[in-house]
Parts: sequence; C-alpha cells; structure tokens
Amino acid sequence: MGYEIWHNPRCSKSRAALALLEDAGVEVVVRRYYDDPPTAEQLDRVLLALGMAPEELARMGEPIAQELDLANAGFPRDAWLRVLTENPILIERPIVIAPNGAAVLGRPPENVLDLL
Repeated sequence: MGYEIWHNPRCSKSRAALALLEDAGVEVVVRRYYDDPPTAEQLDRVLLALGMAPEELARMGEPIAQELDLANAGFPRDAWLRVLTENPILIERPIVIAPNGAAVLGRPPENVLDLL
C-alpha cells in the first residue's frame, strides 16, 4: 500500500501536497474525503498519528462550524469525531498518511516531505 492523501481537488494546498508526492515518485492513493469520509475509528487513528485533538483539525471558519457553534461546543472526543465524520468539510486538509501509519497535515504542503 502506498501513501494516502485525504484530498480536496479544489484546495490549492491539497493539490500542491499531491504534486509533491507524485514528484517524489511514491505510490499515492487519493481519497476524496468529502465523497468518502473516514469512519470515526479511521479519523481517531489519524488524529493520534498527527498528535492532534479533533477540535484542532476542525475548520472553524466553515459555515457549518458556526451553525453548530463548534467554537463553544466543548464536546468530548467521541462527539467531535462524530461531528467531523458527519461533516467532512470540517476536516482540515490535506492529510497524508504513510504506509507505516505516520501522518502529517499538509499545511504547508512541504510538510508531506517529512514522511518520505
């Protein structure tokens, strides 16, 4: 299995991270996570690999985040995982996962080079 990128093709950072992986010549599995959202278990594993809490990965500027008042939510971890998996637009992108399970947030896109 190759590297996996949780990708949104409309995002310039996501496109740049994907290009860096492709330029490195590694096998890349592209997951359009808006169309194929992670399960809560998958997201939890990735968050642990990132060393992040779910609320740190949330795109708080999205209208749905404001609608759900996520800035003041104070949810426990399992509730955050549910909110993010039910609303994948809230998941910051891109996320790249190496074959060994290590992961980075591609902001800036050059962060993906740390996995190679």
